[in-house]
Amino acid sequence: MKKRFFLLVILLLCGYIAVQQITQGEQKKSGNQYDRAQEKTPEEEYRTIEIAKDQVYQGNLLLVNKEHPVQQEAIKSDVIQLSQNEELVQGYRLQDDTIQVSESVGRVFMEMVQAAQKDNVDNFIINSGYRSMEEQEQLHRKKAAGVAMPAGYSEHNLGLALDIGSTKMKMEHAPEGKWLEENSWEYGFILRYPRDKTEITGTMYEPWHFRYVGLPHSAIMKKNNFSLEEYLAYLREQKQVAVPIDGETYDIYYYPISAETTIDVPIDKNYQISGDNMGGVIVTLSPSLAREAKTNR
Repeated sequence: MKKRFFLLVILLLCGYIAVQQITQGEQKKSGNQYDRAQEKTPEEEYRTIEIAKDQVYQGNLLLVNKEHPVQQEAIKSDVIQLSQNEELVQGYRLQDDTIQVSESVGRVFMEMVQAAQKDNVDNFIINSGYRSMEEQEQLHRKKAAGVAMPAGYSEHNLGLALDIGSTKMKMEHAPEGKWLEENSWEYGFILRYPRDKTEITGTMYEPWHFRYVGLPHSAIMKKNNFSLEEYLAYLREQKQVAVPIDGETYDIYYYPISAETTIDVPIDKNYQISGDNMGGVIVTLSPSLAREAKTNR
């Protein structure tokens, strides 16, 4: 009898401990804090960064298509008119003086063009960059159905996309188009609408449309032949990816975000945050994110 009573006490105690562990887990989740404690090492110190809910709609990795429109927070704050910044228009032409783009993207584009010149590819022209919602809507009304997206559904409304051409011939045949398709990833750009991804992107092949996503993301997409849609789905599935590039390891984390939250990151690493425009954010860690724009090559 005493033995049965003793066993009953043990079972009740185990049940109490299990309930406490579940409760603590739920409390942690309700606090909207993501803690990768199991991955922490005693040698590293960590800092806590706050992530606002609207971060989902900001950054270089936003997916913009027929299902996911541009939010106001997504528009780059450093959009400039290139013709008024002659130091950024070196080695290529502008179709007209009204073309705008994110200043940071414009700087990387110029570096990329200068690298192409070393390979004797030097007939680049920017035909289109950032468009306001009003400009996009006007273009949508003028063009045939499917050629120009409605206002808010085009990457040109972000400030991260460029329509790049050759002054000599169509891009699908031009050395400029071939060079970009092979090398633009090294500077953080991707060919956004490839010929073999039309069913996935929902957009026809556009050999002129390049989108800035930044390193290391462009390198991963190039290596795996990912469209942006496929890459973001890959990150959502994997949750964590570590990739070595040029001797540095980038750690990439995906987090679903439904409210303001906090994330712990190593204090000795740089980090960048981008939303995906679909309810999640991507945190990219690197010892030196300054190499994002390949400025030292």
